[in-house]
Amino acid sequence: MSERKTVEEFNGIYLDLSKQPGKVKFAEAGLAWRPTGGTGGENFALDGQQFFQCQWSRGARGHEVKILLRDSGLIQLDGFEAEEFDRVQKIFRLFYGLNLEHKDHALKGWNWGKGEFGKAELAFNVQNRPAFEIPYSEVSNTNLAGKNEVAVEFSLPAGGNETGTNGHLGGARSKGRKSGAGKDQLVEMRFYIPGTATKKENDEDGEDKSMDGSEGEEQHNAANLFYETLMDKAEIGEVAGDTFATFLEVLHLTPRGRFGIDMYEASFRLRGKTYDYKIPYDNIKKFMLLPKPDDLHTLITIGLDPPLRQGQTRYPFLVMQFKREEEVTIELNMTKELLEGKYKGKLNARYEQPQHTVVAQVFRGLSGKKIVTPSKDFSSHHQQAGVKCSIKANEGHLYCLDKSFMFVPKPATYIPFDHISVIVMSRVGGAVSASRTFDITVTMKNGGGETLFSNINREEQKPLEDFFQAKGLRTKNEMLDDSSALIAAALKDADMASSDEEVVAARADRGSADEDEESVDEDFKTDSESDVAEEYDSAHESSGSGSDAEMADGDAGGDSDPPEVAERPKKKAKISK
Repeated sequence: MSERKTVEEFNGIYLDLSKQPGKVKFAEAGLAWRPTGGTGGENFALDGQQFFQCQWSRGARGHEVKILLRDSGLIQLDGFEAEEFDRVQKIFRLFYGLNLEHKDHALKGWNWGKGEFGKAELAFNVQNRPAFEIPYSEVSNTNLAGKNEVAVEFSLPAGGNETGTNGHLGGARSKGRKSGAGKDQLVEMRFYIPGTATKKENDEDGEDKSMDGSEGEEQHNAANLFYETLMDKAEIGEVAGDTFATFLEVLHLTPRGRFGIDMYEASFRLRGKTYDYKIPYDNIKKFMLLPKPDDLHTLITIGLDPPLRQGQTRYPFLVMQFKREEEVTIELNMTKELLEGKYKGKLNARYEQPQHTVVAQVFRGLSGKKIVTPSKDFSSHHQQAGVKCSIKANEGHLYCLDKSFMFVPKPATYIPFDHISVIVMSRVGGAVSASRTFDITVTMKNGGGETLFSNINREEQKPLEDFFQAKGLRTKNEMLDDSSALIAAALKDADMASSDEEVVAARADRGSADEDEESVDEDFKTDSESDVAEEYDSAHESSGSGSDAEMADGDAGGDSDPPEVAERPKKKAKISK
C-alpha cells in the first residue's frame, strides 16, 4: 500500500464526448481532467467522495469508464485501451473502494427490449445487456404520442456550449461538454410500450426495480407509467419553487389546442391533454401583444429560440387568443419580501383586469421581456392594427410593427425591416378579383427568399404605401403598369364597341343596301312569303303573319308543302314544354 503510486495518469481521454482529448489524473482525493494543449474545454475536477458506482464498457473511441455520482449525476471518460482495464480496476478499488463493473453492450441490433430506470440514466436492455443509455439530464421533454407510445425529446445545445435542461443535477453536464461536439444530433426517440406494468418504489440507492407486473399489485398502463416515471426522473414536470400564477385552459392557435399556463420564477409550463412543456424565460426572444381586427379578441405572440417541437413539427412562435372583454381576478402566490425586492415595480400583488393584460404583465415582470405592440404609424382603412391577407392557403392578419412585420396565426411569420431588400406590390388573378385585391411580395436580402402576402383588400393600399414610405422601406408598385395595361385594354374595348354601334347604325340608315345579293323584300311581299315561313319556322310562328287565304296560296304552291305545314305545330308544342 505504501509503495503504490499516489497519482495515476492517462492520456488521450475524452470527457463527456468533448471535442479534444485530454489528460486525466486519479488520486485518493478524486480525479482531474485537463484538455491537451489548453483547448477543447475547461479543466474539470471531481471529489472522490461523490463516486457511487463505476462501469467499464466499450466506448466510441476505445473503452469507457462511466462514473455514477451520489447526486444522480454521471461522467464518462472515453479513450482507454483494452489492456488498461486491470490498471483502472485497481485504481478504483484502492483509491475509492469501488469495484469496476465490466458491462458488455448488446450488439444484436434488436429494437425490442426492456427499459430500466436507473439512478442517473434510462437504460434500454436487450437480453439483460444495455443497448444504449439515456442520461436524464439530456432529456428536455417527454409526451404521450399515442395510447402505447412515448416520445422523448433531447435537449439541443445552444451554440454548441450549453446542453441538458438540468445541469444542476451534477457531473460534467453543468459545464456544458456533453453532446456539444457534433453537427448532427439525435433530438427525439419514440418507445412503443404495450400492455400493463406495476409501479415500483425506489430502493435506498434510488434504483427502480423492474417494470414487469407482479401478482397482487395494482396494474397501470405501461406507456403511462413509463411517461410518469421519466417525467419524475428528468424533473420535467417539477419546477423548482412555487407557482406564482396559473391561467387555465388558454386557447392557443399555434400550436392548436388549450393549455394551462403555470408561471414560475425562471420558467413557465404549458400543460395540455397530450403535450407538456417547460420553457425557460431565457428562451423567449420576442413578446407581442396584437389586437385582432375583429374588435373581440387579442393575440399574444411569443417568439421562442429554440422553438417548441411536437414530433417533426417546430413551432418558433406561440400564439394565444384571449377574449378582449373577459376579465380575471388573480393574486400572485409570492411573498411580500420577494414582491417588494426582486420584483418591485415589475409585478403587483393583485390583478383585476382583462385576461390578456394580466398575462402580458405577469410575463413581462417575470421574464423581463419588452412587450411589442403594433406601430402607431399604421392604421388600416377600417382603423385597425392588422390587415387581412393570406400566405398560400392560410388566412390570417399582417401586423405592421415599428421594426418588423408579423403574420399570425399560421404560419406565424416574423420579418425584420433590416432584412428586407424590396417590397413589390402587384395585382394577380382575374380581372374581377384583381380590381378588388392586390398582393405584396417581401424579398429578403442576401438571397433569403421571399414571402408572398396575397388577397389584400384594395382599400389597404394607400395606408400600407404610406407606412412603407414612413419606415424608409424600398418599394416597387407593379400595379401602376397593370393599371395602364387595363386602361388601354378598356379603351380598346370601348373603341371596338363604339365602332360596332356605328356599323349597326349605318346599316339601319342604309336599309338593305348591304344585302344586294340577298334582297328578297319585294319577293317576300308578293310570291315568296310561304317559302320564307318554311325556312324560318320560329319567325313564322311567333309573328303570326299570314291569313288563311295566304296559307291556302302557300298550300297550292306544291304537293310537298302540306306535310311540312302539318308537322310545325308539333315542333311548337315540344318547344313550349
